[in-house]
Amino acid sequence: MATFVVAHGAWVGGWSWKKVRPMLRGRGHEVFTPTYTGIGERSHLAAPSIGLGTHIQDLIAVIEYEDLHDVVLVGHSYGGIVATGVADRVPERVARVVYLDAFVPHDGQSMFDLQPEEARFSMREQARTTGAGWMMDPMDLPPDTAEADVTWASPRRVRQPIMTFEESIHLTGACETLPRTYIFCAPPRPGDIFRQFVRRAQTEPGWTYREIESSHNPQITVPEALAALLDDISVSPVSTGG
Repeated sequence: MATFVVAHGAWVGGWSWKKVRPMLRGRGHEVFTPTYTGIGERSHLAAPSIGLGTHIQDLIAVIEYEDLHDVVLVGHSYGGIVATGVADRVPERVARVVYLDAFVPHDGQSMFDLQPEEARFSMREQARTTGAGWMMDPMDLPPDTAEADVTWASPRRVRQPIMTFEESIHLTGACETLPRTYIFCAPPRPGDIFRQFVRRAQTEPGWTYREIESSHNPQITVPEALAALLDDISVSPVSTGG
């Protein structure tokens, strides 16, 4: 049995993993999907001061208060940066880190540092003009998302404080001592910003690399396949090479 802790993506919350939770638990695993401060069911706590550090501490608090050990830490999209920060600060609690179509930062980088210039400009301009200077609107769901899932997810996707994208991460290197797996959502996407992390996972030591046939949100669109893949990863041998 593994203990999964999920660092979810931007604009959503632990609710976005609702389909996967019972599937992993049915395979005998424990699953924690905490929601960051200021979004999801905690959106009433949103404030301009909430940044990346707040979200990292949100997950560390769950790990420490629940007294979790040997955690399989899963970071999806923006959650890859959160998961990196968590693993770097409490590596003794983490068995491995799984990046699901996620951003993987180096020391000193922010979410915006890993975005194309036009995306950074667009989000900052939107926050300035319609987000009171500090809130970013959610991006659109992938076009292959089923209509029922769009109806379910869209009203739950809320604005997020821009400081979470602006704030840089500060790392000691402890995360790089842990086994890491990168899962790439494989259908072709023009200008795919995640391929830079695929290259890292395929060339740097300490990584394993997997793929899943899905658009960016497999926890919504192909939950059965994702649960099976995470289950397999949790029992796979640790890689020692790139």
